[in-house]
Amino acid sequence: MKIEAIIKSTTAISLEKKTMLNLIYTQHLISEKFSELLKKHDLSSEQYNVLRILRGQKGNPANMCMIQERMIAKTSNTTRLVDKLVSKEMVIRKVCPENKRKMEVTITEKGMNVLEILDPIVIDFENQFTQNLTQIELETINELLEKLRN
Repeated sequence: MKIEAIIKSTTAISLEKKTMLNLIYTQHLISEKFSELLKKHDLSSEQYNVLRILRGQKGNPANMCMIQERMIAKTSNTTRLVDKLVSKEMVIRKVCPENKRKMEVTITEKGMNVLEILDPIVIDFENQFTQNLTQIELETINELLEKLRN
């Protein structure tokens, strides 16, 4: 469906505005559907992002600064997210032995198990959203989005 129909526009929209509206609308749609998927597992998309970052550490702890740098949503309150994951027993947080002011966060077995359950579900979600695009179109949209950010 065209963005003009979605927003019920009765006037012409510039190509630049149409592009931005399409990007924003699509981002919200994907985010909303992804949040619904994660809600069944008592996770927010930001908490899921933290778990994936920690899994990528392959057992090594990560400090809060490193987690924040790797977050997709840079505005997320990393401390609050980690606190919630600690309360869900999906991560553990310890004081760094070398630097008492630094906190180290590690994913737990429970957190790994949740990701293991979610991996095929997330892959299926991604495949459903991109099923109407060819490999060349997927490469092109990635190139264009990267170009747009630069």
